[in-house]
Amino acid sequence: MTARVLLFDLDGTLTDPRPGIVGCIRFALDRLRVSCPSDEVLAGYIGPPLRGTFATLLDTSDADRIEEALLLYRQRFADKGLYENKIYAGVPAMLDSVGHVARAAYVATSKPAVYAERIVSHFQLGHHFRKVYGAELDGRRDDKAELLAYLLATEGVAPSASVMVGDRSADIIAAKANEVRSIGVLWGYGSEAVLTDAGADVLIRTPSELATHLTELESN
Repeated sequence: MTARVLLFDLDGTLTDPRPGIVGCIRFALDRLRVSCPSDEVLAGYIGPPLRGTFATLLDTSDADRIEEALLLYRQRFADKGLYENKIYAGVPAMLDSVGHVARAAYVATSKPAVYAERIVSHFQLGHHFRKVYGAELDGRRDDKAELLAYLLATEGVAPSASVMVGDRSADIIAAKANEVRSIGVLWGYGSEAVLTDAGADVLIRTPSELATHLTELESN
């Protein structure tokens, strides 16, 4: 069997971005003088594209208003928020382990690629990945299914040879839309019920369990 290509989500899968994302959403809403939910509620928005998040939080479909909030978010995120982040325990060891059995690994995130690349570099994870794929600042490819389709086509990777690893239903739905095997991880921001309902092929509770599963997958 040809070794598989691994596609990793970033937020909630490789790193925990909660302080930075929550702080930047709060910063934007405060500057717009909009009532802000609790940090716990804001943490529920980690993962999905921010334009949709601000449309919900601002209760608006006004594109200019949404872009204003997004610019304020990015004002803080680019200088500070992206570093208010940490690698999940066990992730570096997991990446070391699966790097010996996978054909290649990529980051596939709805976060703008320009920020995702800086995060991967900051945490010295770049050597694990052939490339970081993310959305464009103007919103292109912030839909995860579209992003995966673009990645697979650009890299010439067959869906049947790929595995998507992520913590959110969007990761699982995107994988299924592209006929890619999906693994839902339970240390991030998606619940077991939500990932199961989305159709994850398997659920994994820890990075070490993920390393074992991916290694066994290659040997079968």
